[in-house]
Amino acid sequence: MTAIVRLRPYRAEDAVRFDAEPQEPGSFEFFGWHASDARSRAFARDGLLGDDHGNLVVEVDGVGVVGDVGWVPVFHGPPPNCFALNIGIGLLAEHRGKGYGTTAQRLLAEHLFAYTRFERLEAATDVLNIAEQRALERAGFTREGVLRHAQWRAGAFHDTVLYSRLRGD
Repeated sequence: MTAIVRLRPYRAEDAVRFDAEPQEPGSFEFFGWHASDARSRAFARDGLLGDDHGNLVVEVDGVGVVGDVGWVPVFHGPPPNCFALNIGIGLLAEHRGKGYGTTAQRLLAEHLFAYTRFERLEAATDVLNIAEQRALERAGFTREGVLRHAQWRAGAFHDTVLYSRLRGD
C-alpha cells in the first residue's frame, strides 16, 4: 500500500514542533545555528505564507508530520517578469529515505503551477546529496547543471546542482 502524502498550511503547533527539532551540524540542511523559536516567530508574523514565499507542512496518513516544503523567489533579470520560484524541502531525520520527499516536491510543483502564474520552478542541492538529486528527478525536475561554489555551508563553499521544472513539463 502506498502512503498518502499531503501538503497543508502550518498550524502553531507545527511551528513549535519544528522549533523543538535538534539542529544537525554536518547535514545538508544545516546552514548555521538559528534561534530556538525561529519557526514560531515566523509563523506569528505571516503564518509562513506570503504573496511570493511560503512553507507548507508535509503530512503522511498514519504517520503524521514528516517535514515541510517551501518556496522563495529568485531573479533572472529585472522584476516583475524575470523570476522563478526556488523550492526546498526539509524532512525530519527519521522520515528520510522513504519516498515522502519525492511525492511532496511533486505535489508542491503541482500546487504552485495551479495557484501562481510562475512558469519556472527551481531547486538546488549539494553535489554530494545524491538522494535529493534522485528525488527531484523522480518529481519531474530536470538537471540543468552545476553551480560552482554557490552555497556557503559548514565553513566552506560547496557546489550545487541546479534543477528546474517548467509549467509545461
